[in-house]
Amino acid sequence: MKHLTIIVPDGQSTLSSVACIVGAYEMFERANQYWIETGRKALFKIALGGVSEESEFHNGMLALRSLTPVSAIRNTHLIIIPSLANDFQQAMKGNIQLVDWAAEQYHAGAEIASMCTGALMLAAAGLLDGMNCSTHWRIADTFRAKFPGVILQEEKLITDENGIYTNGGGYSFLNLVIYLIEKYYDRQTAIYCSKIFQVEIDRTSQSPFIIFSGQKQHSDEVVKKAQAYIESRPDEKISVEDLSAKFAVGRRNFDRRFIKATGNTPVEYAQRVKIEWAKKTFENTPKTVNEAMYEVGYSDIKTFREVFRKFTGMSPLEYKNRYNKASVTVY
Repeated sequence: MKHLTIIVPDGQSTLSSVACIVGAYEMFERANQYWIETGRKALFKIALGGVSEESEFHNGMLALRSLTPVSAIRNTHLIIIPSLANDFQQAMKGNIQLVDWAAEQYHAGAEIASMCTGALMLAAAGLLDGMNCSTHWRIADTFRAKFPGVILQEEKLITDENGIYTNGGGYSFLNLVIYLIEKYYDRQTAIYCSKIFQVEIDRTSQSPFIIFSGQKQHSDEVVKKAQAYIESRPDEKISVEDLSAKFAVGRRNFDRRFIKATGNTPVEYAQRVKIEWAKKTFENTPKTVNEAMYEVGYSDIKTFREVFRKFTGMSPLEYKNRYNKASVTVY
């Protein structure tokens, strides 16, 4: 029998941490039960691992007891790290022992899966250097600034590389659990669990859920002014030459500074601003795709569709039909 350890953070957590822990535990328990019901043996022995025998959440409102100290877990096959507190320093303060233990187990052959902001723990342990990673889109800018050696792809729902799995934000951890169940059990067990827990199987992107609010966690004041200028004119076609001239910076130097500060080229940044504006139009108004397209400065529907799909993972019409209140049919 394999061993699964679900990490229970030492107080540096949120209610989402509890959801991740309980959700993963219940779904793996159900997968074990399915195997027993179909004539096989349970695949995993599941343990909740922490630094003590009890951990409290949300000012003592909830507590998890009967935890197994990780110091007593010598060998495990799979480790699951739940979401943590969004404040990086707070999240790491009480979890150094857990970070060190997880790294030690990984180097001994264990695989590790992080949920949402749990990727902070993996990055702090140096296990994500040079690797692809996902996390909640809300902390993407902070994550990049703290861990520039990690290849963050916040549009991805799940990454799978060198025995390390990461996933996006919120309750998308359910999709990661289904993914792991398919990998460790089989496809049929994953389908069964997806039906029992009503989780959409094979979802690969969190792009439709990203709210672009601009990458402002940098100290380049010229770039911040350029960002504000772009954001105030979503309907205009702004050339990079005009931008660099407006802020008296050479074109090549302007590009370099903009990419360093935001992670996007000026053209990509303008595209993201326009698409976010179009998304809000689709969500809150009855305007057509063409009307929204013209409002954000596009005149070619093919180009607009391509750019929209690049940042959302779906076409403008698909997005409108899914998120516009008037388009939703209530039964």
